[in-house]
Amino acid sequence: MDWPLSFGVFLAPFHPVGQNPTLALERDLDLVVHLDALGFDEVWIGEHHSAGYEIIASPEVFIAAAAQRTQHIRLGTGVSSLPYHQPLMLADRMVLLDHLTRGRVMFGVGPGALPSDAFMMGIDVSRQREMMEEALEVILALLEGAAPVTHESSWFTLRDARLQLRPYSQPCFEIAVAAQISPSGPRLAGKHGVSLLSLGATNQGGFDVLGSHWNVMEERSAAFGTSVDRKKWRLVGPMHIADTKEQAYRDVGFGLPQWVDYFQRVAALPLGPDTTDVEEMANAMNASGFAVIGTVEDAKAQIARLVEQSGGFGTFLNMAHEWADREATWHSYELLARYVFPEFQGSAVSAAASRDWAAEHRPEFMSAATAAVMEAIQSHHASE
Repeated sequence: MDWPLSFGVFLAPFHPVGQNPTLALERDLDLVVHLDALGFDEVWIGEHHSAGYEIIASPEVFIAAAAQRTQHIRLGTGVSSLPYHQPLMLADRMVLLDHLTRGRVMFGVGPGALPSDAFMMGIDVSRQREMMEEALEVILALLEGAAPVTHESSWFTLRDARLQLRPYSQPCFEIAVAAQISPSGPRLAGKHGVSLLSLGATNQGGFDVLGSHWNVMEERSAAFGTSVDRKKWRLVGPMHIADTKEQAYRDVGFGLPQWVDYFQRVAALPLGPDTTDVEEMANAMNASGFAVIGTVEDAKAQIARLVEQSGGFGTFLNMAHEWADREATWHSYELLARYVFPEFQGSAVSAAASRDWAAEHRPEFMSAATAAVMEAIQSHHASE
């Protein structure tokens, strides 16, 4: 790629049941502050309403709290489940957040990830993608503000609807559509010329279709006269890195089994291997390419692999988790910022080149410096 990669975090979040949820949410906020200090570019916050593990019900409320504690990091809904919301109300909340964050907000959208959420609201799972597409078209029209919006739907009604505030960001905050394996996400993103958020980029099915997904984006963009940009394409995958691979394996004994159990028994995507042995879990996840549990070099290799498979993208998002305790988790993010960012941003190149140049010319520099010292000594003696 001929552009620097950005880095962020996708925060579902994942918190095992049985612990204090207030403290878990506070850890999430503390993590965002830590990421801001480390120079991460963005964090995306999920929306879930059941299953007890992903416990942020409103990414907008969380973003409002996080924005008050941070200075630079961009904050996105990752994602807002459009079938769960009246489009005017959601658009209004996002515009308000855009003002409150001074343009740091991003709007990620999707159909809803947990079937149990849809069931509680009486939503037919088979209609969720259709509902998302309908809602997104209306929200985009409201945000554009060219004319009042009237729309009759089976599940919402708008009459001469308009937003009383324009977005703070000009012309609007960034909007991204979530994608897993099916082409529905890139089809919709390409149609409207918005960003793509590939949530399953490292699981085998999602990895295999990365290249074809961008082809779909470009085809749909051309068909509808929109524009798409690889630099606004985000790929999501989980990592935990430590100073050694052995340490990383020891670290994830803290929480990896609970995370695997959640995906095996509850969530819609069975991502973890079918074993109760931590080392076997870590080995299987590394071998499949889904996760990185290892070192800085392993993280670099994974990102390079994604660049090659995708043909180029804009931002890598580490899928947040609590595989390790707080101290080890924060250290993992610091290793990413300290050693992985420069590899894909070119930020250390100039310093290394300057060091090498100084080292190459050291003999002549030292000779000149020594001569100057001797000259000063001789001048001093001559003046006595």
